[in-house]
Amino acid sequence: MIDPESSLSILQKLKDAGFSLSLDDFGMGYSSLAHLRGFPLDKIKLDRSFVLGMLEQPHDYAIVVATIAMAQSLGLRMVAEGVESALQVDALKRLGCSHAQGYFYGVPLPAEQFAEQWLNT
Repeated sequence: MIDPESSLSILQKLKDAGFSLSLDDFGMGYSSLAHLRGFPLDKIKLDRSFVLGMLEQPHDYAIVVATIAMAQSLGLRMVAEGVESALQVDALKRLGCSHAQGYFYGVPLPAEQFAEQWLNT
C-alpha cells in the first residue's frame, strides 16, 4: 500500500476484467477503513484473531458484530477467517455472516491432495 493510486488503478483493471476482489485480514496491518471507501472491493475477510476470541472476549465479539453490520451497509460480503468450532459457526450465522473459512471446514492441503479430495467426489 506504498502507492495507493497505483494500487487503485491495478485493482480497477482487475475488477473491470471480471475479477472479484477481497480485502484480506481486515482489521490488521495495512487494511483500513479508507480502503473500503476507495477500492472496488466485493468482500472483506475479517482477521481470524477477532473470530477466535469472539465467544470469550466482549471486545472481539463487538468488533465482529460491527464489521458484519458495516460490510452489509456497504454492500460487501464478509468472510470470517479462522472458524474452528460449531459454536463460532452458529454465532456468525445468527449475526448475519454467511461466509466463513477455517479448520472447522478443513485443513490446508497440498495441491495434489486437495484435487484428489475435492475433484474426485
